[in-house]
Amino acid sequence: MHDASFEAHKPSSKGDKLSFVLIFAPCFVLLLSLALLGQLVGMHWQEWLPGAEHKTSIFGGVHAAVYTFMSQLI
Repeated sequence: MHDASFEAHKPSSKGDKLSFVLIFAPCFVLLLSLALLGQLVGMHWQEWLPGAEHKTSIFGGVHAAVYTFMSQLI
């Protein structure tokens, strides 16, 4: 008996990759600017961004926050 649920996942299409980039890039820029503003005024920006609570790097924190945000969209 053949069960389709165990087939290997096909690679994403070009349109899926483009959609990902078109969502990821603006969100990254927006959250990075928010984190940089918080860093400049000396506030704890990690608390503002979901998923960035335990990150020490600003880019790592923003990256985690964007992926957390994007996971809520799907």
